[in-house]
Amino acid sequence: MNLGLKNKNAVVLASTKGLGKAIAKTLYTEGCNVAICSRSVSSVQNTIKEFEHLNSESRVIGKAVDVSNPDEIDSFFDFVESEFDSVDILVTNAGGPPSGKFDDFSDKEWLNAFEQNLMSVVRSIRRAVPSMKIKKQGKIIAITSISVKSPVENLILSNTIRAGVTGLIKSLSNELAEYNITVNSVCPGYILTDRVQQLSKNESERTGNNEKDIIKMWEQKIPMKRMGTPDEFASLVVYMCSNKAGYITGTTFWMDGGRYQGLM
Repeated sequence: MNLGLKNKNAVVLASTKGLGKAIAKTLYTEGCNVAICSRSVSSVQNTIKEFEHLNSESRVIGKAVDVSNPDEIDSFFDFVESEFDSVDILVTNAGGPPSGKFDDFSDKEWLNAFEQNLMSVVRSIRRAVPSMKIKKQGKIIAITSISVKSPVENLILSNTIRAGVTGLIKSLSNELAEYNITVNSVCPGYILTDRVQQLSKNESERTGNNEKDIIKMWEQKIPMKRMGTPDEFASLVVYMCSNKAGYITGTTFWMDGGRYQGLM
Protein backbone atom coordinates (compact mmCIF):
# COMPACT_ATOMS: atom_id res chain seq x y z
CA MET A 1 0.00 0.00 0.00
CA ASN A 2 1.34 3.42 -0.96
CA LEU A 3 0.82 5.59 2.12
CA GLY A 4 1.65 8.81 0.28
CA LEU A 5 4.31 9.87 2.78
CA LYS A 6 7.14 10.63 0.36
CA ASN A 7 8.68 14.08 0.96
CA LYS A 8 6.56 14.76 4.05
CA ASN A 9 8.45 16.30 6.97
CA ALA A 10 8.11 14.43 10.26
CA VAL A 11 9.29 15.19 13.80
CA VAL A 12 9.51 12.26 16.21
CA LEU A 13 10.44 12.96 19.82
CA ALA A 14 12.58 10.57 21.90
CA SER A 15 13.46 8.62 18.79
CA THR A 16 16.83 6.88 19.15
CA LYS A 17 15.53 3.72 20.81
CA GLY A 18 12.37 1.75 21.49
CA LEU A 19 9.05 2.81 20.02
CA GLY A 20 10.22 6.26 18.97
CA LYS A 21 13.09 4.87 16.93
CA ALA A 22 10.88 2.26 15.27
CA ILE A 23 8.37 4.95 14.29
CA ALA A 24 11.05 7.31 12.96
CA LYS A 25 12.72 4.50 11.00
CA THR A 26 9.46 3.38 9.40
CA LEU A 27 8.53 6.95 8.45
CA TYR A 28 12.00 7.37 6.95
CA THR A 29 11.79 4.20 4.87
CA GLU A 30 8.32 5.30 3.67
CA GLY A 31 9.92 8.42 2.21
CA CYS A 32 9.54 11.03 4.96
CA ASN A 33 12.21 13.51 5.89
CA VAL A 34 12.61 12.85 9.62
CA ALA A 35 13.88 14.93 12.55
CA ILE A 36 14.90 12.83 15.55
CA CYS A 37 16.07 13.65 19.06
CA SER A 38 17.15 12.19 22.38
CA ARG A 39 19.14 13.39 25.39
CA SER A 40 22.31 11.69 24.11
CA VAL A 41 24.38 13.32 21.36
CA SER A 42 26.05 10.01 20.49
CA SER A 43 22.69 8.20 20.27
CA VAL A 44 21.40 10.83 17.85
CA GLN A 45 24.54 10.63 15.70
CA ASN A 46 24.53 6.83 15.65
CA THR A 47 20.84 6.70 14.73
CA ILE A 48 21.34 9.16 11.88
CA LYS A 49 24.16 6.99 10.50
CA GLU A 50 22.03 3.87 10.84
CA PHE A 51 19.13 5.44 8.96
CA GLU A 52 21.36 6.80 6.19
CA HIS A 53 22.63 3.28 5.53
CA LEU A 54 19.10 2.32 4.51
CA ASN A 55 19.79 4.10 1.20
CA SER A 56 16.62 6.14 1.42
CA GLU A 57 16.26 9.26 -0.68
CA SER A 58 14.89 11.00 2.40
CA ARG A 59 16.74 13.23 4.85
CA VAL A 60 17.30 12.52 8.52
CA ILE A 61 18.43 15.23 10.92
CA GLY A 62 18.76 15.24 14.68
CA LYS A 63 19.68 17.08 17.84
CA ALA A 64 20.23 16.27 21.51
CA VAL A 65 17.12 17.35 23.42
CA ASP A 66 15.68 16.89 26.89
CA VAL A 67 11.97 17.02 26.06
CA SER A 68 11.12 18.13 29.61
CA ASN A 69 13.13 21.34 29.06
CA PRO A 70 11.11 24.08 27.29
CA ASP A 71 14.20 25.89 26.02
CA GLU A 72 15.53 22.72 24.44
CA ILE A 73 12.18 22.01 22.79
CA ASP A 74 12.24 25.51 21.29
CA SER A 75 15.85 25.11 20.15
CA PHE A 76 14.99 21.80 18.51
CA PHE A 77 12.08 23.25 16.56
CA ASP A 78 14.19 26.25 15.54
CA PHE A 79 16.67 23.73 14.14
CA VAL A 80 13.95 21.74 12.36
CA GLU A 81 12.45 24.89 10.82
CA SER A 82 15.89 25.93 9.55
CA GLU A 83 16.27 22.55 7.78
CA PHE A 84 12.70 21.76 6.70
CA ASP A 85 10.23 24.23 5.24
CA SER A 86 7.39 22.97 7.44
CA VAL A 87 6.28 20.19 9.78
CA ASP A 88 3.69 17.85 8.28
CA ILE A 89 3.78 15.13 10.95
CA LEU A 90 4.45 15.34 14.67
CA VAL A 91 4.80 12.24 16.85
CA THR A 92 5.14 13.11 20.52
CA ASN A 93 6.93 10.56 22.66
CA ALA A 94 8.89 10.47 25.91
CA GLY A 95 10.30 7.93 28.30
CA GLY A 96 7.91 6.79 30.99
CA PRO A 97 8.13 8.19 34.53
CA PRO A 98 9.48 6.01 37.36
CA SER A 99 7.46 3.09 38.64
CA GLY A 100 6.08 3.21 42.17
CA LYS A 101 3.06 3.77 44.36
CA PHE A 102 1.51 6.99 45.65
CA ASP A 103 3.59 7.16 48.85
CA ASP A 104 6.84 6.76 46.91
CA PHE A 105 6.78 10.18 45.24
CA SER A 106 7.35 13.77 46.34
CA ASP A 107 6.05 16.91 44.63
CA LYS A 108 9.33 17.11 42.70
CA GLU A 109 8.81 13.71 41.11
CA TRP A 110 5.20 14.52 40.23
CA LEU A 111 6.32 17.76 38.60
CA ASN A 112 9.10 15.98 36.70
CA ALA A 113 6.55 13.55 35.27
CA PHE A 114 4.25 16.45 34.40
CA GLU A 115 7.03 18.26 32.51
CA GLN A 116 8.29 15.16 30.72
CA ASN A 117 5.06 13.46 29.76
CA LEU A 118 2.47 16.24 29.45
CA MET A 119 4.21 19.57 28.90
CA SER A 120 6.56 18.09 26.28
CA VAL A 121 3.42 17.29 24.27
CA VAL A 122 1.91 20.74 24.81
CA ARG A 123 5.11 22.56 23.85
CA SER A 124 5.93 20.51 20.77
CA ILE A 125 2.38 20.80 19.43
CA ARG A 126 2.49 24.54 20.04
CA ARG A 127 5.56 24.78 17.79
CA ALA A 128 4.39 22.39 15.06
CA VAL A 129 0.81 23.60 14.55
CA PRO A 130 1.42 27.04 12.98
CA SER A 131 2.98 25.60 9.80
CA MET A 132 0.27 22.94 9.65
CA LYS A 133 -2.41 25.62 9.81
CA ILE A 134 -0.80 27.52 6.94
CA LYS A 135 -0.78 24.40 4.75
CA LYS A 136 -4.20 23.34 6.06
CA GLN A 137 -3.00 19.82 6.69
CA GLY A 138 -1.12 17.91 9.34
CA LYS A 139 -0.94 14.80 11.48
CA ILE A 140 -0.34 14.78 15.23
CA ILE A 141 0.07 11.48 17.06
CA ALA A 142 0.70 11.26 20.81
CA ILE A 143 2.27 8.05 22.10
CA THR A 144 0.83 7.37 25.55
CA SER A 145 0.14 4.04 27.28
CA ILE A 146 -2.56 1.44 27.76
CA SER A 147 -2.72 2.89 31.29
CA VAL A 148 -5.09 5.57 29.95
CA LYS A 149 -7.65 2.79 29.40
CA SER A 150 -6.81 0.60 32.39
CA PRO A 151 -4.40 1.84 35.11
CA VAL A 152 -1.33 -0.33 35.53
CA GLU A 153 -0.32 -1.45 39.01
CA ASN A 154 2.73 0.36 40.42
CA LEU A 155 2.67 3.05 37.69
CA ILE A 156 0.71 5.81 39.38
CA LEU A 157 2.68 8.65 37.73
CA SER A 158 2.08 7.27 34.24
CA ASN A 159 -1.55 6.40 35.00
CA THR A 160 -2.22 10.01 36.01
CA ILE A 161 -0.15 12.10 33.62
CA ARG A 162 -0.80 10.14 30.44
CA ALA A 163 -4.55 10.36 31.01
CA GLY A 164 -4.08 14.14 30.86
CA VAL A 165 -2.43 13.78 27.46
CA THR A 166 -5.48 11.89 26.21
CA GLY A 167 -7.73 14.74 27.33
CA LEU A 168 -5.49 17.23 25.56
CA ILE A 169 -5.50 15.23 22.32
CA LYS A 170 -9.28 14.86 22.28
CA SER A 171 -9.79 18.58 22.93
CA LEU A 172 -7.27 19.61 20.27
CA SER A 173 -8.84 17.35 17.67
CA ASN A 174 -11.96 19.53 17.82
CA GLU A 175 -10.04 22.80 17.67
CA LEU A 176 -7.83 21.78 14.74
CA ALA A 177 -10.30 19.83 12.58
CA GLU A 178 -11.21 22.90 10.51
CA TYR A 179 -7.56 23.11 9.41
CA ASN A 180 -7.55 19.48 8.21
CA ILE A 181 -5.17 18.56 11.05
CA THR A 182 -5.90 15.19 12.60
CA VAL A 183 -4.99 14.59 16.24
CA ASN A 184 -4.94 11.10 17.73
CA SER A 185 -3.21 9.06 20.39
CA VAL A 186 -1.84 5.54 20.24
CA CYS A 187 -1.39 3.49 23.40
CA PRO A 188 1.07 0.62 23.62
CA GLY A 189 0.42 -2.26 25.96
CA TYR A 190 3.36 -4.52 26.71
CA ILE A 191 5.81 -4.00 23.84
CA LEU A 192 9.26 -5.53 24.26
CA THR A 193 11.37 -2.39 24.67
CA ASP A 194 14.09 -1.16 27.03
CA ARG A 195 11.33 0.44 29.11
CA VAL A 196 9.64 -2.92 29.69
CA GLN A 197 12.98 -4.52 30.49
CA GLN A 198 13.62 -1.77 33.05
CA LEU A 199 10.17 -2.24 34.60
CA SER A 200 10.81 -5.97 34.93
CA LYS A 201 14.13 -5.20 36.62
CA ASN A 202 12.42 -2.80 39.04
CA GLU A 203 9.77 -5.42 39.81
CA SER A 204 12.50 -8.01 40.36
CA GLU A 205 14.24 -5.77 42.87
CA ARG A 206 10.93 -5.09 44.62
CA THR A 207 9.73 -8.68 44.82
CA GLY A 208 12.84 -10.84 44.52
CA ASN A 209 11.41 -12.70 41.51
CA ASN A 210 13.50 -13.41 38.41
CA GLU A 211 13.19 -10.83 35.61
CA LYS A 212 12.48 -13.46 32.95
CA ASP A 213 9.80 -15.00 35.12
CA ILE A 214 8.21 -11.57 35.59
CA ILE A 215 8.04 -11.02 31.82
CA LYS A 216 6.55 -14.50 31.35
CA MET A 217 3.95 -13.70 34.01
CA TRP A 218 3.03 -10.47 32.20
CA GLU A 219 2.77 -12.38 28.91
CA GLN A 220 0.36 -14.87 30.44
CA LYS A 221 -2.07 -12.01 31.07
CA ILE A 222 -2.08 -11.18 27.34
CA PRO A 223 -4.50 -13.23 25.22
CA MET A 224 -1.85 -13.56 22.50
CA LYS A 225 0.64 -14.83 25.14
CA ARG A 226 3.45 -12.63 23.88
CA MET A 227 4.60 -9.05 23.88
CA GLY A 228 4.40 -6.92 20.78
CA THR A 229 7.39 -5.67 18.81
CA PRO A 230 8.35 -2.03 18.20
CA ASP A 231 7.99 -2.59 14.44
CA GLU A 232 4.41 -3.81 14.84
CA PHE A 233 3.58 -0.74 16.88
CA ALA A 234 5.32 1.57 14.40
CA SER A 235 3.22 0.20 11.53
CA LEU A 236 0.01 1.40 13.19
CA VAL A 237 1.42 4.83 14.01
CA VAL A 238 2.78 5.36 10.50
CA TYR A 239 -0.57 4.41 8.96
CA MET A 240 -2.18 7.03 11.21
CA CYS A 241 0.32 9.57 9.85
CA SER A 242 -0.82 8.93 6.28
CA ASN A 243 -3.66 10.39 4.27
CA LYS A 244 -5.25 6.92 4.28
CA ALA A 245 -6.29 7.81 7.84
CA GLY A 246 -7.45 11.28 6.84
CA TYR A 247 -10.93 10.95 8.38
CA ILE A 248 -9.76 9.66 11.76
CA THR A 249 -9.31 12.24 14.49
CA GLY A 250 -9.86 12.57 18.22
CA THR A 251 -9.45 8.81 18.64
CA THR A 252 -7.41 6.72 21.05
CA PHE A 253 -6.05 3.48 19.66
CA TRP A 254 -4.40 0.76 21.68
CA MET A 255 -2.13 -2.10 20.65
CA ASP A 256 -1.86 -4.61 23.44
CA GLY A 257 -2.46 -8.13 22.11
CA GLY A 258 -5.95 -8.07 23.62
CA ARG A 259 -4.79 -7.27 27.15
CA TYR A 260 -7.42 -4.57 27.76
CA GLN A 261 -10.76 -6.28 28.35
CA GLY A 262 -13.16 -3.32 28.18
CA LEU A 263 -15.67 -2.84 25.38
CA MET A 264 -14.77 0.80 24.67
